Amino acid sequence: MIKIGILGDIGSGKSYVARSFGYPVFDADREVSKLYKTNKKTFKKLKKILPNYFKKFPIEKYQVLNAILDKKQNLKKIVKIIHIEIRKKMKIFLKRNEKKKIVILDIPLLLENKINNKTYVLIFVQSKKSEVIKRLKKRKNFNQNLFKKFKKIQLPLDYKKKKSNFVIKNDFTQATVKKYVKNIIKQILK
Repeated sequence: MIKIGILGDIGSGKSYVARSFGYPVFDADREVSKLYKTNKKTFKKLKKILPNYFKKFPIEKYQVLNAILDKKQNLKKIVKIIHIEIRKKMKIFLKRNEKKKIVILDIPLLLENKINNKTYVLIFVQSKKSEVIKRLKKRKNFNQNLFKKFKKIQLPLDYKKKKSNFVIKNDFTQATVKKYVKNIIKQILK
């Protein structure tokens, strides 16, 4: 099984690129949302370390946002708890898809949390900063302060690009992404 990790900036189109491969995708953001809605154990852990923010289950997005925006160190506390659960979900996903030729890992903090290993094929999604900001501002829940806090815990984009085996220059057109994806799959499966 070939594991492909998708890297890039917030809003660069990583999830779209991940789905474009046509192979099973582990979407960490979706798993985090499910965790907030269904996992009482995670809620209890968050409530224990941040009782002023996590008062009721299921966890609402505003509770998480308030905690992160209030104190810088809260983001690290939340990430620490959430990533333990995300790793468990990823192991289940990999086991369920062990017979697949390729799986795609769409995990925003893949390198930061040392989830990858040397066997992973890393793909960096590069997008124009102006285009990324324009797209982010269209999101209904976009928050500039939150964006800045998440950027601070991420490794520099140049480092991620250097660590990658392939770069997709995303101009946000389906044709461009398909062309890159087709070429990458051909090279990987040689």
